[in-house]
Amino acid sequence: MSKKRIVSILFPNDDTISYHTMPDTAWHDLGLDALCEKLTNKGNERTMISSVMRTMTDDPQVAKFRIDIFDDLLHFPEFRERMMKLLDQVQFLNDYGSFKKDHDIKAGLWELLHRLSELDDYIKCLENIRECLNDYDVKSAGLLGLKDYITAVYDTSSFEELKKDIAALKADTSNLKSVTIGVNLNTNFEASSIGIISVNNKEFKSSGILGNFADALVAKEGIKDGNDWNGSHRFHPVSNSALDFLPSGDNVALFAASLGQPLLGPAVAATLATSPEKDSTRYVTKYFDKDISHMLSHVTRRLEQVLSRYVSLSIGNITDLIPEFIYYLRWAEYLEGLKAKGYRFCKPEVLDASSQDTRMNAWGIYNLKLAALSEETPDTIVPNDLKFTEEQTLFLLTGANRGGKTTITQAIGLLYALAQGGISVPGKHFEFSPVDCIYTHYPADEDKTMDLGRLGEECRRFKDIYSAATENSLLLLNETFSTTSFEEGYFIARDAVLALLEKNCRVIYNTHMHKLAYEIPELNKNTAPGHGKAASLIVSSKNGERSFRVVVAPPEGRSYAEDIAKKYGVTYDMLTGKE
Repeated sequence: MSKKRIVSILFPNDDTISYHTMPDTAWHDLGLDALCEKLTNKGNERTMISSVMRTMTDDPQVAKFRIDIFDDLLHFPEFRERMMKLLDQVQFLNDYGSFKKDHDIKAGLWELLHRLSELDDYIKCLENIRECLNDYDVKSAGLLGLKDYITAVYDTSSFEELKKDIAALKADTSNLKSVTIGVNLNTNFEASSIGIISVNNKEFKSSGILGNFADALVAKEGIKDGNDWNGSHRFHPVSNSALDFLPSGDNVALFAASLGQPLLGPAVAATLATSPEKDSTRYVTKYFDKDISHMLSHVTRRLEQVLSRYVSLSIGNITDLIPEFIYYLRWAEYLEGLKAKGYRFCKPEVLDASSQDTRMNAWGIYNLKLAALSEETPDTIVPNDLKFTEEQTLFLLTGANRGGKTTITQAIGLLYALAQGGISVPGKHFEFSPVDCIYTHYPADEDKTMDLGRLGEECRRFKDIYSAATENSLLLLNETFSTTSFEEGYFIARDAVLALLEKNCRVIYNTHMHKLAYEIPELNKNTAPGHGKAASLIVSSKNGERSFRVVVAPPEGRSYAEDIAKKYGVTYDMLTGKE
């Protein structure tokens, strides 16, 4: 899957990069669906965050690209807030402006003026975005590339020249303050014709001609001889289409009401048809647009000439950045809240090609879900260290129930998902080679095993995962093949481990099958040259007490069980009182 974009702060513009999608099961098993609910309560934002993090590649430049951008945004919270406000303005112009519409070359004056105003607003937004990027010492290639892109858009669109045109046009049109409209009446006080008398450079006041006319009409003896028209203006009849907006009857009260200023007093108006609801003066000008455009033809022509050069202007590439900024913003806000409570995070480091012996080196790491979804505090969480190398790629993790095996298995998956999404990770230090995808094999729900049985379903899922995985994948297995008898599960698990060693991918397999861990030397005998080997990883303990700390060591097996039995008094001697 390719993610080529003209401008992006999530995907480098490189056609050679291929992406894989993390399966739904892995997303759920890692608890990322629950974490997303902590980031935002908006469904569309959760969907977007999920889409970004599940789109994975082992290309190191993508991880580094995102990590550096997120680090910039963490260091400059004011910058990310300013950018979001500016991008929101661009989004508003894109959603409600004329950028997506087909432009009519014969558009009227008012529509052309609106387009001019929108274009002016867009130019100001671009200038402010460029200024914002210059005001902060951002170092990431992604944000520096965005600054170059904004500058190029501004320069290639000749916006400096357009700004001068806009200023000149605004000077020409700034004195358009009002339109004088004449209405002729028949003997039934209905509008027989409507026309534009003049376009003026002053606004009418509430006590102006319309108010005086209404007062004169109500007072019968006050009807004036004449209409105060000095004859120096030419009458411009309104086209018939302009009358279409009048309600049935075309009476004067309805027309006046649509103007927001009744010509008749309340007593007279009450005897006539009701005026249209939610009508207001701002809709009136469009009915006379054609005629006013004709009267001010020189202004209209100048607007058409200027705007025709920018008909093809698109702001879609800028608006595409909004969800990308939201992705980083939501994670930054969330991690800052956790940091304030004392949780530690670090910037991930992508290993370069020269680090061929190390695939992952993690110090003081912990499971983010412990901070996000449990009652654990920074003081009670036990940090761990773990290292994948070219020599040591598969860990068989054993230990007691509720000893933290699943927690550390899940923690490793979260580290990769967060780091490859560019997000700071929980811990002191994390360096890694990216994986092309994360696969998980956790026990299935009972309702998903009706047809094949639990063991059959486990086998089918494992085969699918194994087929999809590559040597650059991460596989996290949680009690896989433990739903049958020990002997049956052991033989299936043993073959699975041999196959995974041949695949040479990174694996954590937590299991109760201590026998499997004891056979690691035998399993490693057939490892192909240049491939990694299996190692035993245990949850260490002392006197039956769970430490939640993992170490590379031989399995504790029966000795650990003896400690547990002694702690709870269930050895034979303790039960029978013969100790």
